[in-house]
Amino acid sequence: MTPLIVSPKRRYLVEFNPKRVPHLFTDVLIIGAGITGIRAALAIDPRLNVVLATKDRLKESNSAYAQGGIAGVFDPVDHFANHVADTMAAGKGLCDREIVETVVREAPERIHELTTMGALFDQADGEIALTQEGGHSHRRVVHALGDATGKEVMRALIERVRSESHIDIWENTFTIDVLTHEGECRGALVWNASHGKTFVWAKQTILATGGAGRLYRETTNPEIATADGHAMAFRAGCELRDMEFMQFHPTVLYIAGSSRHLISEAARGEGGLLRDCFGNRFMPDCDPAAELAPRDIVSRAITRQMEKTRHHCVYLDLSHLPKELIAERFPHIRQVCTQFGLDLMRDLIPVRPGAHYMIGGVSVDSESRTSLPRLWAAGEVTSSGLHGANRLASNSLLEGLVFGLRAGRNASAAACGESDQFTALPLRLDASAAVPTERPFTDRNEPTDAATLKLDDLLNSLNSEMWRKVGIERNAIDLESAKLQIEFWDRYVGPNEFSITKGWELQNLLLVARLMVAAAIARTESRGTHSRSDFPQTDPDQAEHIRLVARG
Repeated sequence: MTPLIVSPKRRYLVEFNPKRVPHLFTDVLIIGAGITGIRAALAIDPRLNVVLATKDRLKESNSAYAQGGIAGVFDPVDHFANHVADTMAAGKGLCDREIVETVVREAPERIHELTTMGALFDQADGEIALTQEGGHSHRRVVHALGDATGKEVMRALIERVRSESHIDIWENTFTIDVLTHEGECRGALVWNASHGKTFVWAKQTILATGGAGRLYRETTNPEIATADGHAMAFRAGCELRDMEFMQFHPTVLYIAGSSRHLISEAARGEGGLLRDCFGNRFMPDCDPAAELAPRDIVSRAITRQMEKTRHHCVYLDLSHLPKELIAERFPHIRQVCTQFGLDLMRDLIPVRPGAHYMIGGVSVDSESRTSLPRLWAAGEVTSSGLHGANRLASNSLLEGLVFGLRAGRNASAAACGESDQFTALPLRLDASAAVPTERPFTDRNEPTDAATLKLDDLLNSLNSEMWRKVGIERNAIDLESAKLQIEFWDRYVGPNEFSITKGWELQNLLLVARLMVAAAIARTESRGTHSRSDFPQTDPDQAEHIRLVARG
C-alpha cells in the first residue's frame, strides 16, 4: 500500500541558534525511562557514556502504572505455541509471526532477568504465581504486589540503573526534537527548567517515549503520555504505521469528578463478572469467551450495553469470589475503591472503557531499527509487528523488555564501532545546514500569539473530539468531521513558538491526532481495535499495514 503523506506544520518546534545553545556530547542518548528505556540503558557497554532523559521523575512512567503483569510460559501444561497462537489471534491478521515467536520464546528469560535484578514476583507453593487474562488460553501472567506489577518491576530497574556510573539520568527534561543532518539522527534538542535548551549530540539515539493515551478524554494513562516520541520521530522523517489502532481497556473505574483508575484485566481473569445497570450479565451473549474475550471485543460490548441501557457505565462484580483471593490479588484496586466508599468484596464497581495502549507507532524491524539511520526505537512508541491490530493482555511490558534489550545492545555495538570524532562532526559543518534557524511553515499565515492561547481549553476540546469521533466505534462522517476540526486547531497552534512543555505537548498531540485520523479514514473495515460502524466486517484484502510519512 502506498504510504499516506501528512505534512507537519514545522520541522522543529522551536527556533535556535547553535552558537547560543549549550552542547553536550555522549555515546548513546536514550529518550524515555520506562521499562523499555531503562532496559536499553542497562544493555549499553559500560565503557560508553549514556544520557537517559525523561520528561518527569524517573519513577513516573506508563510502565509504573501497569497492574496485570508480564506474560510468559512457565506452566508445564502451557507451551510457546499456545502463547504465539493467542497473540496472533488477538492481532487479527496483522502480527508478524517471526516477531511474535521471538518475543514469546524470550519471555521466560527476560522475566528471570528481572528477578536477578531484584524484582519480587508473587509466589505460590515456592514457584512464580500465574494468573489468566483476557485472550489467553492458559494461566501465564506473572505478577507482583498482587496488582502492582509495574510498580515493583520499575522499583528494581530504577535501583539498578541508578547504580551504573556510566549512565547519567536527566529527570524533568523534555525532549523537544530529534536532531538530523544529511538524513541521519545526530541526537536531540532537550529542555529543562534549570538549564533551558541543550543540544545532546550522540553517536546513537534510542527512542523509548511510551504512549499517547492523553489524546482521549477517558484514559488510564498518566499526564506524561502525550505522544511526544511519535511526533518528533515523524517530524524527523521516520515512517509510522498502524496509527488507527488505539487499544481501549474495558474496565476503568468510572466515578464522576475523580481521576480514572485502571482495574486490571486480572480481575476478570480471576472470575470477575460484568453486569449492566439492571444487574444483567451481558458478555456471554457477546462472545463465547464472555468476560475473558480480547479487550477490543469487551470494550465494544460494554459501549453497546451502555447505549442500550442509556446508562453511563456498567459494573464489575467480584462479590462472589473468595474474600481471601480479593485481598491477596487486588490490594491496590481495593484501596482505590475504598477511597470512594466502595467495597470490592461486596459492591458492584462502576467501570467503562478508556484509552489504554497505543498499538501504532514508529516502524521498526526485528532489531529495533527505525527508517532513520542512527535512531533506534522500542516499546509503546513503536510498531514492531508483535501486537498487530490488538495487543494481547500483558504483552506490553514483555515487548519493552525484549526490544529494549535489543535496542540497547545494537545501539551500543554501533557506538563502539565509531570514533569519538563523530560527535563533533555536525559542529564543523554549516550550522544552518545541520539545524535550520528559520521555522519551515507549510503555509504563509502568521502564527497566532502563543500567549493568547488557552492551552488547557484546547487540550480538553481535542480530548473530547477524539473520544466522540475517533474512539471505540468510528464512521466516515465522524472521522471527516474530526479531520477538519483537528486540522483547524493545528493550523493556528502548530506554527507557534512555545517556551513551555504544555505548548509542545499540545503540538505533538495535534500532529499525532491528524495521523490517527488519516489512518482511520484509510482503513475501510473493522479489524481489532479499529471498529467502523459503516464497515463492520473485516476485509481480507486489507490485511496490511497503513504507513505514514512526512512530506519531504
